[in-house]
Amino acid sequence: MNSLTPSSRESLLDSLESTHFDLVVIGGGITGAGAARDAAHRGLKVALVEADDFAVGTSSRSSKLIHGGLRYLAMGEVAMVRETALERKAVRQMAPHLAEPGWMVVAARNRASLVKFQAGIGTYEKLGAIDDADRHHTWGRNDILEHEPALRTDAFPWACAYREYLTDDARLVLAVLRDAARRGATISSRTPVVGLTRAGERITGVEIECALSGRRTTVRADAVVNAAGPWVEHLAQLETPDAPKRLHLSKGVHAVVSADRLPVRNFMIMSTYDRRSIFALPRGNVVVIGTTDTSYRGNRLRWPEIDRADIEYLLEPVERYFDVEPLDPSDVIAAWAGVRPLVAQRGKQPKEISRKDEVWIGTGGMVTVAGGKLTGFRSMAITIMSAVAKRLGRRLPPAPGPEPIPGGDISTDLDAHAAGIRDRTGVSQTVADRMVRLYGSETHAVLALGAAPIIEGSELVNGEIEWAVTSEAALTLDDVIHRRTRAAWYNPSERDALLTPVATRMASLLGWDEPRIEAEVRSVAHQFTDELKFQGEPR
Repeated sequence: MNSLTPSSRESLLDSLESTHFDLVVIGGGITGAGAARDAAHRGLKVALVEADDFAVGTSSRSSKLIHGGLRYLAMGEVAMVRETALERKAVRQMAPHLAEPGWMVVAARNRASLVKFQAGIGTYEKLGAIDDADRHHTWGRNDILEHEPALRTDAFPWACAYREYLTDDARLVLAVLRDAARRGATISSRTPVVGLTRAGERITGVEIECALSGRRTTVRADAVVNAAGPWVEHLAQLETPDAPKRLHLSKGVHAVVSADRLPVRNFMIMSTYDRRSIFALPRGNVVVIGTTDTSYRGNRLRWPEIDRADIEYLLEPVERYFDVEPLDPSDVIAAWAGVRPLVAQRGKQPKEISRKDEVWIGTGGMVTVAGGKLTGFRSMAITIMSAVAKRLGRRLPPAPGPEPIPGGDISTDLDAHAAGIRDRTGVSQTVADRMVRLYGSETHAVLALGAAPIIEGSELVNGEIEWAVTSEAALTLDDVIHRRTRAAWYNPSERDALLTPVATRMASLLGWDEPRIEAEVRSVAHQFTDELKFQGEPR
């Protein structure tokens, strides 16, 4: 089965209740998705339950990069950098449409800085076994004028460009989950865990409650993995009420501006006033600037607050690096924030805390995982499954390799693939380029459901809505706008106009009445307003 959408909600809950699983995974972000895929490939009978939509939290709110974390070399995290740098290749093999290579540019004020960058990048490339064609380039003024003309050469006469990869985090999660499903995994969204079942002290499964019907269901399993991201401590306390606190939550904010206001061509690194590194990443008609890294003590783990100070922090370096008019919060046309579940290290600020994952087995035998990076989800799954094998008391088959996941069967580069889509279907080049980078080799299948734009001149087509509902378990307008089509952040100029047409199309597929359509539109419109609330805050 290559779809996340069950034939009916009741049959899904019946299946979860009637089956005794080898493993149940709690959490539908990248960590849980990777664990479910690994387990299913090894032949285990696995279920995954998610409290909300898939990738609703941290896993849809990253910087959208598949990278090894060059800055962590300076923190001494050599083993982690080596692992994630190597894992970039694996992700690219699995999903070339979701790991598109580009040049990450580090600007240098003088030759001494350039030599320092070259040394660090050279070490990074050795750790990641970079191919010769992808090794870094050094740019002088003339090269900068050719490749990155907005960069201020009066301040930065040199630059070093090295390979990194752009992704779409939520769509990577969906593809990994669909790969697990086609290997037999049972995948369920909007089924929060409300309790754990036990035989004595041993955890024997989870109690879930369907958020749509209210039905409570027991899912029995020989092993349970808690991969709930920022919510892992809540679940750990269901196992052991006095479980020690292990997490330090960090908020990462990203601001989206028009490419007309910040015309960068490559992935750019900028240094902030407190000597952190942030990115400026071009994506179609917009540029994403991020990310912050501050302690988060609020309770909005799904939709963290975005403060004016967060946005001003991100915009401050822009005019030092680029010959553009100064940006202020009114120039931000979309924004998002996510909460990172870091493993706490006493006395360290968020920017100093290691991104290494940590796995432990609780008093009732539940396997819990925290930390980690998007890029390393496959290797993290292998670590998780080692703990699961210990819990099951048996040797498991080898871990799966980096075989293509749904959408990943592409033999040409993305531009060539998109050109072929354009020629065969008649859609515009802009539509083809965008869709190939979301759906990969499945773009034809999506367009077959409807190639006409949702609204006149839109980059989104009708087939994407049906695909989201029938293949990717989209159940709300928010699911489609924020995590399936990504229109909320990458198509901000038309996102308001899309809401009612998209909701109306979903209504025909899901049986919504007019009040439900209106409620869905109001809910997402409120989210848009909330994301930009900082624009009305005092300086």
